[in-house]
Amino acid sequence: MKRTVEEHAARFDEHAPAYDDSKTPEYRACADLVVDHAAPGADDVVLDLGTGTGAIALALAGDAERVVGRDISEGMMDEARAKAADESIENVAFDYGTFREPAYDGPATIVVSNFAMHHLANEEKREAIDRIAAYDPDRFVLGDVMFFGEPDPDEPFFSPDVDDPATVGHLVDALTDAGFAVTAAERVHDQVGVLVAERHSDREAAP
Repeated sequence: MKRTVEEHAARFDEHAPAYDDSKTPEYRACADLVVDHAAPGADDVVLDLGTGTGAIALALAGDAERVVGRDISEGMMDEARAKAADESIENVAFDYGTFREPAYDGPATIVVSNFAMHHLANEEKREAIDRIAAYDPDRFVLGDVMFFGEPDPDEPFFSPDVDDPATVGHLVDALTDAGFAVTAAERVHDQVGVLVAERHSDREAAP
C-alpha cells in the first residue's frame, strides 16, 4: 500500500460528496458487471468490501437477505447511509472495516468489491483474498483496476502515486491458491475488469 489506511481514508473523505458524479464510464460498466455477476438470492448475505458510497451494496439489497458494507472512509459511508435512507432500504449496514480486518464475523454467502483492492500491494491482496475465503462464500466478484496486458505508461487508468494494481494473472493465482475457481474474467478496458470466483461450500454439498 503506497499510502497509509488513514491517508487513504482522509483522501476519500474529502472527495465523498462529489464521488458519485466523478466516475468514468469504465467504472460504471465495471460496477454493473459486479452487480450482474453477484446475483444474490433471497437467502444470501452479501459482504461489500470497499463499499464507498454504497453503489454496489444498495443495488444488491433488493434481491439479498442482507448486505453488509465495509469501508475505511466515514465520509463515503455517510453518503451511502444517506442514500439508503432516501431510498428506504433497511437491509443494509455500513461500518468501518478493511480488506484484511473487515470487522464482521457473520455469514457472507457472496462477497463483492469494486475499485478498491488496487490500493493494496500484491502481497496484501493475497492476504485480503485469504481473509475473504475464510468466510467460505459461494462467490466472490471483484471489479477493479487490473492489467490484462502491459500498462501504457503514458495513459495509465490509475494514479501511480496512490494505486498499486495487479496483473490479472496475479489475481487469478491468488484466488486459486485461496481455494477459489475463477469462472469468468471480463475485460472492460485494458486496465479494468471483473473476475468471478466460486468456492462451493458444504451448504451445497450436503444432501
